[in-house]
Amino acid sequence: MIQNIPVYDICSLSDIRQDDLLVSRFAPYLDSHKKLFFPHKHSFYHLVLFTEGSGSHTIDFESFTVKPGQIYFMIPGQVHSWHFKGFTDGYIINFSEAFIQSFILQPGYLHNFSFFSGSLQDAVIDLPKESFEIVRSILENILIEVVKPAVAGSDMVRLLMLQLFIHINRLNANPDVSIKPTYNQTLLKNYQNLIEQHYADIKLPKDYAELLYITPNHLNAVCKDLVGLSAGELIRNRTLLEAKRMLVNPGLSISEIALKLNFSDNSYFTKFFKKAEGINPEEFRKQALKH
Repeated sequence: MIQNIPVYDICSLSDIRQDDLLVSRFAPYLDSHKKLFFPHKHSFYHLVLFTEGSGSHTIDFESFTVKPGQIYFMIPGQVHSWHFKGFTDGYIINFSEAFIQSFILQPGYLHNFSFFSGSLQDAVIDLPKESFEIVRSILENILIEVVKPAVAGSDMVRLLMLQLFIHINRLNANPDVSIKPTYNQTLLKNYQNLIEQHYADIKLPKDYAELLYITPNHLNAVCKDLVGLSAGELIRNRTLLEAKRMLVNPGLSISEIALKLNFSDNSYFTKFFKKAEGINPEEFRKQALKH
C-alpha cells in the first residue's frame, strides 16, 4: 500500500520536459509508470484515447469501463487510478494550462470546454466511429510533431490540440442553443468558480449570493433550474469530493482532514461524511486504498 498519495507533474513522468508537454503512445507510457495503477493526482491536464484494451479506470472515485474508442479528460487535482486487463494501448497527452494559454489571448480558454469542467459526465466520452478516426488521426499527427520536431513544431501541436478540443466539444453541442451563454448560465459558472475557491471557508449559500450580488432565493432557483441541485448541495458535494481526495492520503489523519475543511470538530466531519456516503471516513479510506 502506498504511504502517501503521489502528485505527479509532467517533469516527474518524463526524462525530457518540453514546453510543459508530454505526448506518447499509451502502451509504452503505461509500461514505464507502473505506480500509476495506484491512486494518484496530476498537477497538469491529461487526456487519453484508448485504441485497445479492457478493464477500468477511476476518476474522483467513479469507475469507468475501458473500451476502444473512449477518450477521457482530467484537470489538475483529480484523483485517478487504473485497473487494466491485458494489453492496453492508445494515446496520451499531458500538458500544462500555460502550454495552451501562451498561444491564446483569452484568459481561461480551456474552461470553455465542458470536458475540462471537472464534471465526470462530460469528461469520459465514447466516440462515434467517424469521430474516433478523426481524433485518432489528429493524435497521430501530434505524435509525429513531437517525435520529429520541425520549425514551429510546438505551435503546430497547439493548433492540433485545439482542433481536437473543438471537434469533441461539437459532438454534444446543441445547434439550437446560442453560443453565447445566458445570464443564468454565466451566474452558475461564477458560483461554481467561487465554490472552487472557497468551499473550505465559506459554507452557506447566502454568503455566496452576497458575493454575486443576488438574493439566496435567486441563486437557489438558478442552481435547481440548470443542474437540478440546490445551491447548498453544490457546496456540500464539492466539500465531500475534497474530503475523499484527502482520505486516500494515509499520511493525513481524520482529524487533520476535518481541520483542513474547517469542520468545527472531528465528530461533525464524520457525521457529515457518513450522511452523504453511508460509511464513515475511515471505512471509505480502507476501501479506497484496498488493492
